[in-house]
Amino acid sequence: MRLERVGRRHGLRGAWILREVDLDLPAGSLVRVVGTNGTGKSTLLRLVAGVDAPTAGRVTGRPPRTAYVPERFPAALPFTAADYLVHLGRIQGLGTAAARAGAGKWLERFGAGEQARTPMAELSKGTSQKVAVAQALLADPSLLVLDEAWTGLDTGARAELDAAVRSRRAAGGTVVFVDHDPRRLEGEPSAVYEVREGRVSETGHPVAPASGLTAPASGPVGPAPGPVRAGGGPRPRVRITVSGGPHALPSPERLPGGPVVAPGPDGDGTTVLTVDAGQSDALLGALLAASWHIHHLAPEGVRV
Repeated sequence: MRLERVGRRHGLRGAWILREVDLDLPAGSLVRVVGTNGTGKSTLLRLVAGVDAPTAGRVTGRPPRTAYVPERFPAALPFTAADYLVHLGRIQGLGTAAARAGAGKWLERFGAGEQARTPMAELSKGTSQKVAVAQALLADPSLLVLDEAWTGLDTGARAELDAAVRSRRAAGGTVVFVDHDPRRLEGEPSAVYEVREGRVSETGHPVAPASGLTAPASGPVGPAPGPVRAGGGPRPRVRITVSGGPHALPSPERLPGGPVVAPGPDGDGTTVLTVDAGQSDALLGALLAASWHIHHLAPEGVRV
């Protein structure tokens, strides 16, 4: 997906909110947008999601299945939480049964299963936000746009949203997000863009290992060498640092890629799995499916 010389203003004579925005959003990317309040971050996200149309320039390549969580969610809607999700799921192309199953799954994952039959207007702000996030994840979007989506969520729900973002990316989806916490998904974005005075500029590219995974920004990686390619030189490997979920970690030979498993540094309770880069996406998917928490992803042999 690409934004080319995109601008946005309100009315024919209104001030420009954004001007001359050029932005590439390749499949499998995780993009963070930063900037002070009132600079146009939310406007940029609405343009990316297709909620707003550009006043100038053009947007091309937007995936047909796009989902968006706005900064402010209209909670006072004439539905129960589950019925609202089923309604949105059908709009997004799901059948009724699939939408209902997805609604139940995501409400449970976010800790809101008991509020499934509660009218939206009676939900707490935090539960309303869980519904807002759930509706965006129902149909496995190829483009997921999150505007302060973690705000108002409890610790468990924030962790679930982190895991969902990683899962979407591992499946080849694109995720664009704004969040007030600078530690959110720290070190994982493939690009960070700053909105300032109506302009958008890239602030940096974190180091990215093979298979589209990105390296976090802190924490040492050991120097152990990986296997050697037939043509000479080490094969690229990825280290994944995790901590336990509700399901026990299978033995290494039952995990994708047969990773090397070792305890985390300094007895911090984490586990480090080292695997060939070509198997890293499959291993990550298995860990997420087992509800393990992913702390760091890093190419072996560099400091991350």
